[in-house]
Amino acid sequence: MTFDIEKLKFNSHGLIPAIIQDIESNQVLMMAFMNKESLGKTLESGQTWFWSRSRQELWHKGATSGHYQDVKEMYYDCDADCLLIKVVQTGAACHTGQRTCFHNNVFLSEKPIANSEVLNEVYDVITGRKREMPEGSYTTYLFTKGLDKILKKVGEEAAEVIIGAKNRNRDEVVYEASDLLYHLMVLLAEQDITPQEVYQELAKRKK
Repeated sequence: MTFDIEKLKFNSHGLIPAIIQDIESNQVLMMAFMNKESLGKTLESGQTWFWSRSRQELWHKGATSGHYQDVKEMYYDCDADCLLIKVVQTGAACHTGQRTCFHNNVFLSEKPIANSEVLNEVYDVITGRKREMPEGSYTTYLFTKGLDKILKKVGEEAAEVIIGAKNRNRDEVVYEASDLLYHLMVLLAEQDITPQEVYQELAKRKK
């Protein structure tokens, strides 16, 4: 991709803030700084590179964790002093293992609006349980019992959805569909498949 970096306004330290956003869910994943060299590497490689102010060095996001960010779109703002980069995120964006760096709540309205991003959030919780295996967790129990148990639960929950639908019971369908999606997420985690891979497959079917 050819782009005149000189159009951008870097600060006195030669840096420009870059906001990283999930192109599929629109969730803001992180904010980091780029200099001209890291921006050039990002444009050249198609994956994000940043400048670490603490280590005073370039860093390739995902080089150590495997949680790469594949750049799909990039914009700069009206003042040309901030970047918005839309990516396909592999794994977690945050070094803590959270999907997004913005996971510390300051304020929520009384009735926060749930959206499809909850699927990623539930998946992150499930993979955390798989990694840490805390005692007393139902998810830990499923991973301990193994694939056959997980598959059995997926089958049972699918049957419950069918029964609810046949009974024209709206509340039951919502409840059982939620159970089914949860157990499907457990199955994906067991198979080391991310929700993003499923989203990509679904995107092919929009035509």
